[in-house]
Amino acid sequence: MASKDKNDNRISQLDSSLKDDRPAEDTASAPPEEETQPEVAVPKQDEQQELQDKYLRLAAEFENYKRRAQRDQREYVQFAIEGLLKELLPIVDNLERAIQASKEQRESEGLVQGVELTLKQFLETLMRFGVRQIDSVGNPFDPALHQAVARVESRTAPDNTVVEEYQKGYLLHDRVLRAAMVAVAVAPAPADGQQDDGYEYTREHPGDAPH
Repeated sequence: MASKDKNDNRISQLDSSLKDDRPAEDTASAPPEEETQPEVAVPKQDEQQELQDKYLRLAAEFENYKRRAQRDQREYVQFAIEGLLKELLPIVDNLERAIQASKEQRESEGLVQGVELTLKQFLETLMRFGVRQIDSVGNPFDPALHQAVARVESRTAPDNTVVEEYQKGYLLHDRVLRAAMVAVAVAPAPADGQQDDGYEYTREHPGDAPH
């Protein structure tokens, strides 16, 4: 009986040793799990519309910028000689004064005609560069075109009308190169406040512009 117990103990020890010597399961040999591929982001319909709108806005802004650049370039070409033309205008003034003085003093008709021809050629040259005179006498006073240096009471000219021009004004294309110096008509004072001095109008001090 004792021999049988010993045999059972040996068999149990062998089973235990066999279990300990059994290799561990190789987890590396297990088939790898499938890796998930990253999804490619596809713009939604709203995002696509937003990108399209942004592109159209950028295109419109660039087109506006191009037009502004072209306009600025044209204006620069048109007005680049503005300073030179301003320096030439006093020459025109002197020619006009010479013609007026010659007519008043009844000097040689040939001299007057020569100066008039010179002035005409000069004005034609200025016109080719976009310069033209401002029409003043008989027109309503315009503070953008005229500089009032006197006010004149008149019974014939409408109120606030240019009645006399002391110095001509000029435009360079659509820009005022020099405002005209003028006298402007005002309504006569009431009859009970006027002095019977024989004059039909009274000139005020230069520089009193109408308001």
